[in-house]
Amino acid sequence: VQLQASGGGLVQAGGSLRLSCAASGRALRDYVMGWFRQVPGKEREFVATVGRNGINKDYDDSVRGRFIISRDNAKNNVYLQMNSLRPEDTAVYSCAAAWRSHSNVVLKEIGSYNYWGQGTQVTVSS
Repeated sequence: VQLQASGGGLVQAGGSLRLSCAASGRALRDYVMGWFRQVPGKEREFVATVGRNGINKDYDDSVRGRFIISRDNAKNNVYLQMNSLRPEDTAVYSCAAAWRSHSNVVLKEIGSYNYWGQGTQVTVSS
């Protein structure tokens, strides 16, 4: 499966952005999806994950209550709605996919994902 993230940009602190991850090549419904972010000089870190069923979700504590992950399997897309953005949210955001047979599985570990998309830059100014 090929993944392409989009929707990044420059926003002021307190603002919102919606990232999209478009999948092609395979049906997205077969994959657990995740969003990760990376700042230069630091390791990539987990942001959010959603199970194949679109119901089971998990978030890093730093974004819980501010970010919402969702998916539209019919459109082969996954989204990350980011609200109340902070300067420390500035990073390159990437989406990732992992095949799993169970629809309620969510994955937080980077090593669990097999497919990665090109990232999109999010910059939050203070």
